[in-house]
Amino acid sequence: MKLFTLEHSKTAYQADVVFYGVAVALLATLLLLDAPPAHWMRLSACVLIGAAAWTAMEYGAHRFVLHGLPPFSRWHAAHHERPSALICAPTVVSAALIGGLVFLPAWGLFGLWPAAALTQGVLVGYLFYTVTHHAIHHWRARRPWLRERKRWHALHHRRGEWPACYGVTTSFWDHVFGSAQTKKSSGSTTDPSHRTTL
Repeated sequence: MKLFTLEHSKTAYQADVVFYGVAVALLATLLLLDAPPAHWMRLSACVLIGAAAWTAMEYGAHRFVLHGLPPFSRWHAAHHERPSALICAPTVVSAALIGGLVFLPAWGLFGLWPAAALTQGVLVGYLFYTVTHHAIHHWRARRPWLRERKRWHALHHRRGEWPACYGVTTSFWDHVFGSAQTKKSSGSTTDPSHRTTL
């Protein structure tokens, strides 16, 4: 298994989800068993802040890094060219970024337990994003929420149209920053069953 490949084997792709699932479970157990009980409310707030912060990180990374900063934009173009391929950030890269850009700075600023709780929220958000993005491209949408996410992401993947709809798990930041595609352009469809762009 290669550590730095963008296109993963099925095993490596599934291992990424398992890795983050185990990380979320282990960190939750650590927080529940070892964190000072007197700080439970503060740490719970940190988890929620981390999960909310993930949505902004997801949007910012997708819009400004994956669609704007070489070589990441070239690498992300492979996903747009072959959306069903098992292409994602290598686990070692995503884990290093979360550790280096979330946990370590938070530890330096707020201490160990708030940093762990904040990181737990980000990890939950990242795991949710990973599963949602996979479901958008590979699962049949039976629930309204997933149908809407598939429709939204199809607008993002549509060829030849202005870049829009960067949020995968939520459209909130697209609306805040004006990248929501709210109008149909000529000849486009917003039918969630439209599969040529998924």
